[in-house]
Amino acid sequence: MKKPWLSLPAGIAYKLSHPLLKLIGLAKSPRTFTWRPFTWRGLQFANPLGISGGLDKNAEYLNAWWALGAGFVEIGTVTPLAQTPNPGKIIARDNKHHAVWNKMGFPNEGVAAVKSRLKQIKRPYHTPLFINIGKNRQTENKNASQDYLHCIRELKPYADAFIVNVSSPNTAGLRDLLTPENLANLLKPLISECAGKVPLLLKLSPDMTDSDFSSALVSSLELGIDGWILTNTTLARDIDLNFSKEGGVSGRPLAARSKELLKLAVQTLGDKRHGKLLISVGGVMTAKDVFERLNLGAQLVQIYSALIFEGPTFFCQVAEEAE
Repeated sequence: MKKPWLSLPAGIAYKLSHPLLKLIGLAKSPRTFTWRPFTWRGLQFANPLGISGGLDKNAEYLNAWWALGAGFVEIGTVTPLAQTPNPGKIIARDNKHHAVWNKMGFPNEGVAAVKSRLKQIKRPYHTPLFINIGKNRQTENKNASQDYLHCIRELKPYADAFIVNVSSPNTAGLRDLLTPENLANLLKPLISECAGKVPLLLKLSPDMTDSDFSSALVSSLELGIDGWILTNTTLARDIDLNFSKEGGVSGRPLAARSKELLKLAVQTLGDKRHGKLLISVGGVMTAKDVFERLNLGAQLVQIYSALIFEGPTFFCQVAEEAE
């Protein structure tokens, strides 16, 4: 399959993808690829492969993801108030290394706009829908829980699960919320708000030390978190990538660390992960990668960069190889 979009600058390709997704959603009916079906907390997944946060920030393209055969969809990151991208260049691509760089910083239309859009979609959805939530960049960390609580309270009727995003490298100071004391102060009211109603997941950073990562897993487990997404984008530059030192990298360069932390999570949690959800994302670029993450212990897998480098037929390709 030829991939003409890879010859375009990343920013232009990114902008062109939006009307294309709109068209796919209008022109095609939802389709279901059934392989490794999975049920968790009453949510039924026809297959375990979904899209990660950042691809559909405002729930604009749900019909497209369902038409392409995604097993579940994550929208967001959604913040209480609308906010624009960080200034300057916000996305780049390295075709040689199958890497994507972004410095977006939670650009989205805000809770009210996303809520209005989701109100128009009939439930039950074609697949489970996860909503990734964050704080506005001007909100101080000491008040961050109020931003997350506002998102949960406004969007609870429309979410099958919430994802607490405290691991993006593109919002100044956000990752400080991953320290044990800050994480506990943040999560306690959110877990209380969601308890018995909507599952709450925590998205972790690949740039944490193994010790800090394990500590975050255990402390969030003890607080009552329902699962984890491993991992967000990385600030690491282990190979010669022509990207700014700021901003997060995803794609193939993230694969090794993402797998390491998945293995560490399985080891750290042991039997205590029974009933919890582990989602692996980061460097999942082929069908083989998807199956490997599942075999390593993830119940669900997400993609982002694979859609950029392999195109919209990726869900179909994986389903065919799963047969």
